[in-house]
Amino acid sequence: MLADIRDPALWPEGAERIAWARRFMPVLNALGDGRLPGGAAQGGAEGGRVDLRGARVGLVLVLEPKTANLALALRDAGAEVIVTCPGRETADDVAAALVREGVAVLARSDATRSQDDDLARRMLAEHLDVLVDDGARVVRLAHAEDRLAGLRGAAEETTSGLRPLRRMAEQGDLRIPVMAVNDARSKYLFDNVHGTGQSCVLAALDLTGLDLDGLTCVVAGYGYVGQGVARYAAALGARVVVTEVEPFAALRAHHEGYEVRTLRAACPEADLVFSATGVAHTITAGHLAAMKDGAVVAVAGGVPDEVEVPPGGAEVRPGVTRHGHVLVLAGGECVNCAAAEGNPIEIMDLSLSVQFLAVEYLLTHDLPPAVHLMPAHLDERVARLKLGALGVELDLPSAEQRAFLGRGL
Repeated sequence: MLADIRDPALWPEGAERIAWARRFMPVLNALGDGRLPGGAAQGGAEGGRVDLRGARVGLVLVLEPKTANLALALRDAGAEVIVTCPGRETADDVAAALVREGVAVLARSDATRSQDDDLARRMLAEHLDVLVDDGARVVRLAHAEDRLAGLRGAAEETTSGLRPLRRMAEQGDLRIPVMAVNDARSKYLFDNVHGTGQSCVLAALDLTGLDLDGLTCVVAGYGYVGQGVARYAAALGARVVVTEVEPFAALRAHHEGYEVRTLRAACPEADLVFSATGVAHTITAGHLAAMKDGAVVAVAGGVPDEVEVPPGGAEVRPGVTRHGHVLVLAGGECVNCAAAEGNPIEIMDLSLSVQFLAVEYLLTHDLPPAVHLMPAHLDERVARLKLGALGVELDLPSAEQRAFLGRGL
């Protein structure tokens, strides 16, 4: 079996962590075994039991217990699964547990960026049918090196990953269909706001020991991730200042009770700064120079170079590096993934379930090269499964309401 991991002997701890996460992932469990949490049999995305026998699926997600359960759910549906992940986002015990379960893994925490790319190339050489990506790194690598043979499509998890793929599509350079998993309501309304918002704020506090009461937290970017960061920082007592380049986002932040200023104007007062734009060079050397002594900088979500981290620096504690007078968390990487456990399990259950259905959809539909939205009925299926697991019932519209809606009024 294909495997390149750091230490196979770590599998017991990884297996325990995967099993713990599985307890809180009822939607993915329902899709993977075809049953609702309460025991009622369920069909697949189009009405039949999900059957992925014969398919080869590559996963390029943060390798931790939650995403391991997606790999196992795909395997249980019949797919041959190959997992790779950048070293800085790889949990070696989880990698070992997956290999123990018969899942191919090409990921090790000690890999350099060059080695990460080599492991991704080894995965692409396995004649994948579908690729599930995070940040579009491997989709773009496959295009750049003409490694697309046999690939029926890809699913992309992030806002920052969809941006370059849409640009490729506009320029006629995208050669495979891509499902925009990030744009499913079951994903962005919960993962981006509640998942990333909560986990990034808590990761920053764990790394630094800060108490946000009375501190000034600057949030650069007020998309869904920035909204979540602002919400959780404010809930923990911070004065939140939002910076934006887009007028409607800035206006929304204002009406939701936050101060809105330019980033340069906000930096001198900031105790904690989050970049939540997914755009490189958001926090520049000039912004860092304008911050006060001891200011903390973190990335929520993120792409390479979102913060222009100066070379060198001294690690003052794990995950915290001093660069001159400022402290940078997780080396400028996404703080919740690079230095903590990532998003909450219950939130990722929704996102990973959308990924599961995106894989099946790509395998059962012949789509043209483009970025495609998830079909609404699949997105709604995830939401309904979650509500069923929670024991939440919905009202049904009455005959009179249906008649009123049918008139188009």
